[in-house]
Amino acid sequence: MVSMVSTAPRALGPAPAPTVKQPLRRPTLVRKRDDTDMEFNGPPSPGKRAKVSFDSKVQVRIVDEWEKAPELIREEVHRALEKQAAGDNSSYDKVVEIYTAKPSGEDAPSPTTIKNYTVALLGNVSHLNKSASTLVHALLDSQWLGRDEAYVTLYGRLLRNLVSAQAGYLTDVLRMLVNNLTSAPPSDCRLPNYAVVRRSQIHSRSLTAITYLLRLIPSASSILCPLLAQTFPYISESRRAHTIYVENLLRLVGSTPELRSEVLALITERLVKIDVQVQVDIEDLAEDVEEGLVQGLKRIRGGPSHESDDSDDSDDDSVTSDETLDKEIQRTKDIKANVDKMDMIMDTLFAHYSPTFSGTQTVDAEITLDIMLSQFATIILPTTGCRHTQFLLFHFAQTSPLFIDHFVGACIHIAFDRSRPAIARQLAAAYLASFVARGIHVPSQTVRDVFDYIGTHLTVLRSAYEQNCAGPDLRRYASFYSLVQAIMYIFCFRWRDLEAGPDEHVEDDELPLVDSQERIWTPGVKEILERNIFSKLNPLKVCSPAIVSEFARMSHHLGVTYVYSLLETNKRLRLSQFSGPMHSTGAYNQPERETALSARRDESYQQLDEYFPFDPYHLAQSKRWIEGDYREWEGIPGLDDAKDVDSASDSEDEDDPGGEAEEGIESDDASDSS
Repeated sequence: MVSMVSTAPRALGPAPAPTVKQPLRRPTLVRKRDDTDMEFNGPPSPGKRAKVSFDSKVQVRIVDEWEKAPELIREEVHRALEKQAAGDNSSYDKVVEIYTAKPSGEDAPSPTTIKNYTVALLGNVSHLNKSASTLVHALLDSQWLGRDEAYVTLYGRLLRNLVSAQAGYLTDVLRMLVNNLTSAPPSDCRLPNYAVVRRSQIHSRSLTAITYLLRLIPSASSILCPLLAQTFPYISESRRAHTIYVENLLRLVGSTPELRSEVLALITERLVKIDVQVQVDIEDLAEDVEEGLVQGLKRIRGGPSHESDDSDDSDDDSVTSDETLDKEIQRTKDIKANVDKMDMIMDTLFAHYSPTFSGTQTVDAEITLDIMLSQFATIILPTTGCRHTQFLLFHFAQTSPLFIDHFVGACIHIAFDRSRPAIARQLAAAYLASFVARGIHVPSQTVRDVFDYIGTHLTVLRSAYEQNCAGPDLRRYASFYSLVQAIMYIFCFRWRDLEAGPDEHVEDDELPLVDSQERIWTPGVKEILERNIFSKLNPLKVCSPAIVSEFARMSHHLGVTYVYSLLETNKRLRLSQFSGPMHSTGAYNQPERETALSARRDESYQQLDEYFPFDPYHLAQSKRWIEGDYREWEGIPGLDDAKDVDSASDSEDEDDPGGEAEEGIESDDASDSS
């Protein structure tokens, strides 16, 4: 039986809402309130996120997404070098780019990355052979000096290991370090993500690296010294560039005493070049100015007769004169720049040497003086025209009587050594005379000893030369003339030290005004002067006219000797008659009289220069070092009055042999100071 089920509708509840698919949400680190240990102030607000407090002691570092672990970098570098050796440069080039990328560029590696790559290279030094030179040079050219101390230390270790394992890179490494002793560009001091590094610190880091390498490889000094010379600033470079480099070289000397002699010689050599260049430029400028004045006078004297109705020529002359003036102004500026440059280097060297000679370590002072004497003999003395560099030796040699004797002995040794070139002996005699005359700390006994020693040697030379002498000849008897000029120069400055007897300490204002028999000179002074001056060699004809004129005036006033009659005779002699190949035979033995035509010939080239190396020193800043060491020209009180008395018996015209007396040594000093 089938039961019938009622199909009447039942009361149904509301239909379930359709299931809505929620959008996918990213996982979050936000936890439920009961699972966290953070503290909240009050119940959470449904419309406001919870406030999170951070610990200020926790260091936060942003990690680059592409920064690799050190282990991966070491493996990458190792495989890159292996592939590069096999001919595959793809990975190798990427390593090179790490060091060639500009620190300020977008693709610049982070400090951590470049450090990790450097550590990796440190572990693969054995693979950095010649085939990996591109990578090595990229490493050497990278800006490492402006980074932090930790990286600088790491880089230094890499350099030491590199030159130990691969000696072929030693020159490149040293060249890079030496280049960093110059004035560093600002980019080396300021790198992104690093504190600013001072230039002095950059130089200190380079010097430290050089010192370590020299201790590791002592033979590296033979490579380093030529590199130091190659990197020395050119003369045209700035004073600042020279000062920085010289100061760094002196700091290098302090940390590596074994390089002291070579480095100091390098500085002296370059200083001498600047010194000579300044003198040449001054002389050239003076000649050009003088020539311009002469041409200007010619135009003025030409007057209206040379004028033209057309003004084009005058306009052209005006433009030319303006251009010439601009050039002269520029030349003057260049000369002044070089003078300032030389002054700064001299001041730096004075300051460098001073502690050695002012301290109690006499052994160090003697060693340093020997170095300076070696530089004098090999660099300074052979260079004619050197004007200021020698004052370093002038000053420090006077710090001790022993050092005075050393310098005087060095000059005498060269001046009397007949195996040396004649020019070297002449210059040594000039240095000897100038030092003895100008050195205020040179004692009287040294003056007398030098005067007597020169006199003894002159006797030997005169005996050898007079037998075949026909007359004055600079080419044949240069050594003799240079020594006679030396004793005349010494006499003019130090005549008080050559006196003896009761009048030795007479006051200047009590000096007699005319020839006096009361003066007593040390034994041999008058004899040395007279025997050589009145010899057949006739030195007064060959020696510098300025020195001869001053000596004639003073020796007559002091009652030593009278040479004006000889000067009158010399006026009628021509030096050219004794310098020819046939001067010793026939009529050439007789003095030839000077004619009006021959009088026009300039004989200066057959006479000694009036070069005395210690003429007044006028570099503004470094001059302070020789104050108290230098004897200025004093002259003789009353000598001008004596000249008036002498004029009654001597000729008073313009050709008076004493007429140029005021143009002597005193005027030389005045001209130097102008």
